Amino acid sequence: MDFQGFYAGKIFDAHEFLGAHTVAEGTVFRAFAPAAKGMAVVHHDGFQSEMKRVHDGNFWEVWIPDLTDGDPYELRVYLNNGGYQDHADPYAFGSELRPQHRSIVRDLSGFTWHDEKWLAKRTPHIGEPLNIYEMHAGSWRKKGGELAQVPNDEPEFWYSYEELADPLIDYLTKAGYNYVEFMPLAEYPNDQSWGYQGTGFFAPTSRYGSPKQLMTLIDKLHQAGIGAILDFVPVHFALDDWALRNFDGTALYEYPNTDVGVSEWGSCNFMYSRGESCSFMQSAANFWMDTFHFDGLRMDAISRIIYWMGDPSRGVNNENVAFVRRMNGGLKAMHPGCLLAAEDSTDYPGTTKSAEEGGLGFDYKWDMGWMNDTLDFFKKTSDERTYFYHKLTFSMMYFHNERYLLPLSHDENVHGKATVLNKMYGDYWDKFPQARAFYLYMYVHPGKKLNFMGGEFGQMREWDERREQDWDMLGYPIHDAFAHYMTELCQIYLDHGALSEWDYYDPGFSWLDCHQEQRCLYAIERKNAGERLVCVLNLSDKEQANYEVAVAGAADGCDVLLYTDWDRFGGKTTPGSEQLALAAGKLTITLPRYSGVLLKVYEPVKEGKPVKDKKADKEKKSDKEKKSDKDKKSGKDKKSGKEKKSDKDKKKEKAK
Repeated sequence: MDFQGFYAGKIFDAHEFLGAHTVAEGTVFRAFAPAAKGMAVVHHDGFQSEMKRVHDGNFWEVWIPDLTDGDPYELRVYLNNGGYQDHADPYAFGSELRPQHRSIVRDLSGFTWHDEKWLAKRTPHIGEPLNIYEMHAGSWRKKGGELAQVPNDEPEFWYSYEELADPLIDYLTKAGYNYVEFMPLAEYPNDQSWGYQGTGFFAPTSRYGSPKQLMTLIDKLHQAGIGAILDFVPVHFALDDWALRNFDGTALYEYPNTDVGVSEWGSCNFMYSRGESCSFMQSAANFWMDTFHFDGLRMDAISRIIYWMGDPSRGVNNENVAFVRRMNGGLKAMHPGCLLAAEDSTDYPGTTKSAEEGGLGFDYKWDMGWMNDTLDFFKKTSDERTYFYHKLTFSMMYFHNERYLLPLSHDENVHGKATVLNKMYGDYWDKFPQARAFYLYMYVHPGKKLNFMGGEFGQMREWDERREQDWDMLGYPIHDAFAHYMTELCQIYLDHGALSEWDYYDPGFSWLDCHQEQRCLYAIERKNAGERLVCVLNLSDKEQANYEVAVAGAADGCDVLLYTDWDRFGGKTTPGSEQLALAAGKLTITLPRYSGVLLKVYEPVKEGKPVKDKKADKEKKSDKEKKSDKDKKSGKDKKSGKEKKSDKDKKKEKAK
């Protein structure tokens, strides 16, 4: 290990030195505890193996024979006051199942990966569709049939990482998602924290099996063409005395001052003015991407990194900002094509600028403003929506400041907030057409997409980590129809580049009409170099008849890609009977209450060829055009040669 780099907070591989590492006929244990009076590894039936100071005296080490993969242990730290405290190893690769908390020796070598092709072509999807399914591994599905519907947290009901792989891949493929985001998988003691108050930052939670079972899950996802993102928590850690808190008898990882050392969730805040803490967290981030091949990290609560206690009025925490910038820059260099997303509700500038440009180095920033405004709009009555009409247009006033991702996460489905479907105004039956229109608006809006599990079939009950999703709801025709609607919408998003390729390029989005406050109508155009799509939404509780909107330069006629009121989705319209016409550059349409339509429009034909996008023509010539240009250049060169020869002959004749 580069010890100078460790202290300076510059390294990403501290876990390769610290922690428990299996070697021939045993395991080497190393720990960083500068203030400890003494240290020992406690293992087999409480037997202690004394650790010795190494390097500069701040590190401890011991080799223990016959201790190997699967064996539990903990670190006993002798304090200067004469007592001791047993701790889990901060750099451990495994842990016992809660409520036990000892670390476990894990040999991570020897796994055979099959995802080379995936990793070679991986990108952060800036100009591609990115449709993320967020899930909690323990409550997506549970074992036990009817018993899975009963709130429980017993291990026998959990699927292992490996057991999840095949059903999850099959489901995501059919549902139209190309990425999955797992809620935190680093070890944590309390089920109700969902992993956001961690104790083992290098240890996959033992709830769902071993590290190599997690490798199998990610490997299979990649072979199926599905990316994997991990929810990563760099801001704070659990208060448990046996974990990171006061690890060597002092505040080694956290602030010594409780005013800034304890978060709003009652957990300890990491202190990134210490290089050792920076190296710890940078190494943890690298570990998940390197060892388990995660394609990216969604970093939690970044506002608490940027500002002191997450409060802009208290000022920017410059050491924290420098840490994030350095960590993201390093991860990008080490893992080409990886994806980094920030959950950040502040207006701090440059979140998605590269670290080299002075930004924080994230690829995406969660658009919390879009999420809050849009959900608030759909909670309102039709009459109220006329006054709050521009809640749905405001996001495009700031959208180009960052690269945004549109999140409908677990946080919008818990704590009395109601699920997304249940947030829609009105009675049970009115919620479904509004939710169909809501999701169409989401997928037509620029920005990548994230949906929490259960939303795709209209879950009514708030999420509970002790129960599996209410899959029995698919037995109700309206929920089954809604699930089919979401599948078609997701597939359209994946198949039509106009909905994603120019997300962050001005010509990719335009309002065709956003001044129909009284009728609560919106008209949007999305396009890329080769495709134009038009979406019209009626978000009022009344049919809107004969609405006209200009679609400049469009040919007569269009294709209906999606109509939220089709009968197969639970609506009343038979496909082919939609009341709409596009002629002379004008779309005339009648839309039922709470509905929307997505159309594909075409350019007019000129001289047997469609009019092409000028930018596309300039950037991409056909092979025929390139050959023609080459021939012209060749002809010009030949002509130039003949002209030179002619001039030479004339000179000879003049000399004669």
